[in-house]
Amino acid sequence: MLKTPPGEAFVLRLFCAAEAAAAIVDRLLDNFESSDIAVAAFEEAAADCHARPWLVEAYFSAAPDEALLRALVAKAAGEDAAKAVHVARIAPRDWVAQSLEGLAPVRAGRFLVHGSHERDVVGAHQIGIEIEAALAFGTGHHGSTRGCLAVIGRIAKRRRPRRVLDVGTGTGILAIAAARLFHVPVKAGDSDAVAVATAKANAHRNRAASFVSIVQAQGVEHPELKKSGRYDLVVANILALPLKKLAPALVRVAAPGADIILSGLLPSDVPGVVSAYGAQNTALVARLDIEGWTTLHMRKPPRLGRKAAG
Repeated sequence: MLKTPPGEAFVLRLFCAAEAAAAIVDRLLDNFESSDIAVAAFEEAAADCHARPWLVEAYFSAAPDEALLRALVAKAAGEDAAKAVHVARIAPRDWVAQSLEGLAPVRAGRFLVHGSHERDVVGAHQIGIEIEAALAFGTGHHGSTRGCLAVIGRIAKRRRPRRVLDVGTGTGILAIAAARLFHVPVKAGDSDAVAVATAKANAHRNRAASFVSIVQAQGVEHPELKKSGRYDLVVANILALPLKKLAPALVRVAAPGADIILSGLLPSDVPGVVSAYGAQNTALVARLDIEGWTTLHMRKPPRLGRKAAG
């Protein structure tokens, strides 16, 4: 999940085509530490952006070198994209205030994600997940989060996983959703301390703390994430480049026949991610596209001699 760095922040913004946006995101992630940058691309429907329908946003914890940024963008997407780079200083309160404005409840299958002021909108047969906008990105409004929730719901119609792992948990929304739906142990990790604290608070708020264990970790590199054995359901809603790098580790901790949900992807990212996980002997089950973001449902093969469920 995308997080804005704590404290004073600076933001890079530029409009470009979808393919250029994916290349710029990957280039920035390759050249900055994850603790210093938060970056993503969004489909932009503004009337004056017909020829450039994607917005790239990158948040920095310190004032970045604009010349370096323009050079990186130029290498990724050409000089015209570099000329469109705009960097500005923002106050932390601006991000929170903007995030809190106008957030309506989000429905994804049985899940209804809402703020504390709209608890009464949860129906009798819905699973309400209360998430407030915060410095950790993930209120359920993003297409990648909604895609993951939808796929989790689809899996629930086929089987009930016994152990669940959420990598890059952000606000903890996906871990909470799995815990509330399946009532099984869920392990979650995030590299950012602010996200971990936010996710723990949200787990308590949603009466899921007894099922969800959240740790600060890079990928799956934490003893708490490894001691439970392998997982029947693995979810990772991050970005294409880290997903490809994590492919061997995520498949290794997945049990035979496990479902693997991957998101935070632009449509142009899909071939590379499917290839990376296909090289680890997993197969694409389904693809879901919501508001310019793609979620992939992959599956690890069962043990030889055993038939896959579903």
